[in-house]
Amino acid sequence: MLPAAAATRDLSALAHRVATHPGTRGKAAIGLVSEVFGGADWLGGPGDDGAVVETAGGRVVACGEALWPPFVAGDPWGAGFAAVLTNVNDVAAMGAEPRGIVNTVSATEGHARAVLEGMKHACRLFDVPVLGGHLTRHDGEPSVSAFAVGEVGGEPLSVTRVTPGQSLVVAAALDGTMRADFPFFPAFEQRGERCAGDVRVLAEIARSGAAVAAKDVSMAGLVGSLAMLLEWGTFGVEVDLDAVPTPAGVDVGDWLTCFPSFCFLLCVPPGREADAVAPFRARGLEAAVVGRIDDTGRVRLRRGDEVAEAFDLTREGVTRLARDDR
Repeated sequence: MLPAAAATRDLSALAHRVATHPGTRGKAAIGLVSEVFGGADWLGGPGDDGAVVETAGGRVVACGEALWPPFVAGDPWGAGFAAVLTNVNDVAAMGAEPRGIVNTVSATEGHARAVLEGMKHACRLFDVPVLGGHLTRHDGEPSVSAFAVGEVGGEPLSVTRVTPGQSLVVAAALDGTMRADFPFFPAFEQRGERCAGDVRVLAEIARSGAAVAAKDVSMAGLVGSLAMLLEWGTFGVEVDLDAVPTPAGVDVGDWLTCFPSFCFLLCVPPGREADAVAPFRARGLEAAVVGRIDDTGRVRLRRGDEVAEAFDLTREGVTRLARDDR
């Protein structure tokens, strides 16, 4: 096996690395949901980061995350922060503004206190309150889950609105530092209280119609998350790696397989690219057009004249969720 740096220089090896990344492969377990519940429409999924619920007053986004128990045990403060971060990003990816967090914590008093302190810090940075939750004192393996609600001001950003011909935009906060012990690129301490406005940019873009779909980049990495965005409609794209916003000094392979604290993929109608990119750049975030959506079902990476295929969605999806076309 090639070392990571060598694999990055070899485009085919890089494509293989992102396709077999454990964070991506782990998403296949989500298919269990379809095995039990069957196919789903866009309200219940699959593919979007949250569910959009019609109410008398408009539309509400609801989503939730369960933190990996070993992470909770090893870094309870970080797990508490991540519980808020992941939910806020999921709400933002739907074009909604976060309105509140509800949590559940089962842990020793010490672990629970650290988890709640992490949540408190994240809620301050993202300007979102904890509305309530549940806490159980427990001496066994700790567990943390959190849930968020958000408000949609315009049309939700949904994978069901992706069509060939749209531009793919990557927007990211690059002023962070890669963790040495875990593939996570946090930029929230550097961004500070700007984080609250950062995540609300997507709601602004959704209201303007400058984007129709989005997904936050999480444990599946940038390319794996992109495949999840496109698998609902079996779309494809050729990603120009030279155009992808990448932090200085970070190996591109590491960047494509990490979990950034702020990185979003947006599908943008033709002619609206500048409108989608400008609000991010105005806040000191990086954003760029990196490809165009097509109907091939194949996710490819391009560097110069060289192209390598990472995913063939006509053969196999990432989540294996079933679509209900009734």
